[in-house]
Formats: sequence, C-alpha cells, structure tokens
Amino acid sequence: MTTFQLTINDRLAIVMLDRGRSNAINHQMVKELITCIQSLERDNNVGGLILTGKPGFFSSGIDLIEAYEYDEEQSRALWTDFLLLQRLLAAFKKPMVAAISGHSPAGGCVMAICCDYRVMADGAFIIGLNEIPVGIIVPDSVFNLYAFWLGQHKAYQFLMEGKLLKVNEAFDAGLIDEISPAESLITTAERKIRTYMQLNPITWSQSKLNLRKELMDKLNTDQSATLNNMLQQWWAPETRKGLQMLIQNLKSKSTAAQ
Repeated sequence: MTTFQLTINDRLAIVMLDRGRSNAINHQMVKELITCIQSLERDNNVGGLILTGKPGFFSSGIDLIEAYEYDEEQSRALWTDFLLLQRLLAAFKKPMVAAISGHSPAGGCVMAICCDYRVMADGAFIIGLNEIPVGIIVPDSVFNLYAFWLGQHKAYQFLMEGKLLKVNEAFDAGLIDEISPAESLITTAERKIRTYMQLNPITWSQSKLNLRKELMDKLNTDQSATLNNMLQQWWAPETRKGLQMLIQNLKSKSTAAQ
C-alpha cells in the first residue's frame, strides 16, 4: 500500500492516509482502501479501526488535478469505486472512529461520516461537502449519509450551498462528536473506540447494522443513473472551464506553500 500507512496494535487498526501534503484522493488510494477495508473486516484479530490523516489535513477530497486528466473510462472507474468505498466504510461491522487531523472537505468528509464517531483536531480547519460549487452533482447516497447525522433539513441546506464548517460549527451542527487538541487526537480517538471494543462484538456489530439498515438500503440502491448524470456534468464544457480555474488556483497555492 502506497497511499496510507496501516498499523495494528492490541486488536486496533489505524489507517493513516498518506498521499502528498493534503492526502488528496486518487483512484489508486480508493482501490487500496477498498482492499484494506475488506481485509480488516475479515480479520478476526482486528476489533476496531481508526481512520486518520496527517497534521493539517485529514483529506482534501478527490484529487481534482489528477482526476481532471482522466479519460471517460478512468473517470467512471474512479467514481464507481469511490461510491463502493463509501458503502464498504458505512457497512463496516466493527467499531470505526475518524480522527480528523485537519481539513476535511468533500471526499474527506464523506469518509469521515461513514464512521461511528468523529473526533476533530482543534484549529483553523474546515469540514463539509462542497461538491456543488466545484461542479460535481451530489449523489443521493451522499445526501442520505450526510442526513443520517445532520438530519435532512441541515444536510439539504448545507449541500445546496456547499457549506464548509469550522471546527466549532461542525461540533454544534452534530457533524463531529468531539474536539481534541491536535497533539492528543489519536489518544482521544483510541479512548473512544476502546470503549466500543470492550462490549460484546456480536451484540455491538449486529446492533450497528440494525440501526444502519435503512441507511444501507439507500446506499445499496442502483446508482448507475446518478453516476451517468454526474459524469455527463463532469464533462460539460462549463464544468471543465470551472475546474481549470480551480486547478490553477490549487497549483498556485501548492507552489506558494513550497
């Protein structure tokens, strides 16, 4: 695995995203995470999972610079597999806590809201789903996952305006569950997940799946029509022009940060 680091200690797995400065998600990362999550779910020696990033960034979401260069087949494969990763994370039967180490917009937020509990580092960070301003059509599966935590009213409003929340705003809205000093983020996340891991695993897992049954039914519906619409808009000239401007801005920021 080249896009994240995996450690397992005393039945607790920690997946730390590790791809560039901002942990931007490309197709390789998606495929590697799919393989990892499937493996950890089957591993009886793993009782829980913490998903985290590096200081400053949990994940900045889809790597738009790379994804912009994908051809139509590669684009379809990326989004198909990303929606699969979302389903696998949301259906993960073992305890899973997100230790959100920094900025977590778009795809980073999607991964975080698949978890059972979210601890976010205190700081000048943002989290939320800003796909619509970027020009990406939001699939109903993402809305259903967002609404599972925020309620339909907030999820609808936040999505339609592409709202990105500061840490305190995210806590007040119920998007995150706890705020931790950055230096003790993993310790805080581990303390929480081990309270889950101390409970009977069969009782805990089956209850989790029961409570998420309606959500998973929605996430497992056929997304092909939605995907077709997403891809059609992705390739629309006005979207490509907007992405070009956004990518140029991202490259300028990257150069300035070096």
